[in-house]
Amino acid sequence: MQLLELTDAGLYCPPAGIFIDPWKPVDRAVITHAHSDHARWGMKHYLAHQDSAEVMKLRLGADISLHTLEYQEKLEVNGVKISLHPAGHIPGSAQVRLEYQGKVAVVSGDYKVENDGFATPFEPVKCHEFVSECTFGLPIYKWESQVEIFSQINSWWKENASEGRNSVLFAYSLGKAQRILQNLNREIGEIFVHGAIWNTNQALMANGIPLWDVPKVTQDIPKNRFKGALIIAPPSAMGTPWMRRFSPYRTGICSGWMAVRGTRRRKAADRGFVLSDHADWEGLISAISATGAEKVYLTHGSTASFGRFLQEEKGIDAVELQTLFGVEEVE
Repeated sequence: MQLLELTDAGLYCPPAGIFIDPWKPVDRAVITHAHSDHARWGMKHYLAHQDSAEVMKLRLGADISLHTLEYQEKLEVNGVKISLHPAGHIPGSAQVRLEYQGKVAVVSGDYKVENDGFATPFEPVKCHEFVSECTFGLPIYKWESQVEIFSQINSWWKENASEGRNSVLFAYSLGKAQRILQNLNREIGEIFVHGAIWNTNQALMANGIPLWDVPKVTQDIPKNRFKGALIIAPPSAMGTPWMRRFSPYRTGICSGWMAVRGTRRRKAADRGFVLSDHADWEGLISAISATGAEKVYLTHGSTASFGRFLQEEKGIDAVELQTLFGVEEVE
């Protein structure tokens, strides 16, 4: 019996009778993290890491049937040993380790290998089969250190503030926004967040994750209070009437896609910052190599070209999986 197989509902572990990040309603789902392309509504029972609990309830409903585990805590289902291991993507993100009759498979979900000081750092897990994303699986994607990127962001904000302008920074409301918040220089000015990000912050803090509790943007805040401020908002707020209250302002986008100049132009932002919660080209290679996996399944991203590289240059049996992952946030 195979330990993993791909079905029309998602990745399935037949001996345990469980799905990992399914995209159709099933009875039992193990969730790698709470982003909307991996944690979907409609499952009868959910299993996830403890740090994902409150955010999953916020997004999927407070009444969902949810069981949580800590990292490395083991659960056995029909002889399959299941455990969760840090993925370094966002708080609560996990790799799912499955062990059955001497064989080990790991489903990594989304991951990054740089320690961002916020999410629990990525830990490679030895296995026979490894399911890996390759969102940025091309050599053009090579991230600068987080320290350098946040130096750029703070300098940009300080320059805007000195000119009497506000700074609006667009970032995913779960993971990226909080990572930015933790690394801003609060001496430059006030910081505000969009309501979607504020709600996410409250859920994370309810889970015991330490965050700066900054105010959300409301109609009650006078416009002059925003002078020189930095506002973090989800990408969906870009170009909407909600933005008018911050004028005059400059906009920035935080995303790995900003490594490609044309992306910034298409988004019509004033500035792009290359900040990703996914592994870059070298990060993917190092993470996969560290697992010692004999077979690697690739999902969402440059699967064809990255798969050829693994086969031809690394001698690893790589297979593309056609999944529905990839639309990271539906704001």
